[in-house]
Formats: sequence, C-alpha cells, structure tokens
Amino acid sequence: MLDYNKGVGGIVEIYTVKLSTKAQWGLRRVPKHIVDKLIDWVESVAEYGLSEVRKVPGYHDEPLRGKRKGQRSIRLSRAYRAIYMTDESEDIQFLEVIEVNKHEY
Repeated sequence: MLDYNKGVGGIVEIYTVKLSTKAQWGLRRVPKHIVDKLIDWVESVAEYGLSEVRKVPGYHDEPLRGKRKGQRSIRLSRAYRAIYMTDESEDIQFLEVIEVNKHEY
C-alpha cells in the first residue's frame, strides 16, 4: 500500500494504492518485467498524481466498458494489462489495482 499527499495549486491529492488479492496472485504468474512496469506506474502515480500519469501514452490508460464499466486499464506490455478503479470520498482518493492479466486479442 502506498499513501501519497501532494499539494498542487492549493489542492491536496491523497492516493492510497492497494493491490487486491487477485492482483497479488496474478503478479506471481507474470514475467518480472511486467511486475517492474506496474511498480513504475505506482511510483509515477505517487510522484506526479494519477491525473498526470493518465496522460502518459505508453500506459494507454483508458476507461473500460460493459461489465467493467467504472474500471480502467493500463498497458504494462503489448500482452499484459492491469485493471484498476478509484473510489473518491470527501477527503481521500483511493486507487485499487484489481487484477493483472494477459490481454486477449
């Protein structure tokens, strides 16, 4: 879990990034470079904030549709994706990585 506080233009952004049990399990089954890429993404969110990291084209951050509406995915490689969702309460923005899986084309 990562807690992050940053003041930007008088606004305090708080991110708590958690890995669900399913995501932790999925990370055991993927190549090390995929784990490293997810760690880089989490660290980037901590340093720059989620709204800025969403702009990075390499992650191809996008909202999902259908039964996954309300969730988003990021590209960890051509084959692997991480699925996450945010929960924004009054004072805290919570981000949970739900799963890491091989993308089906």
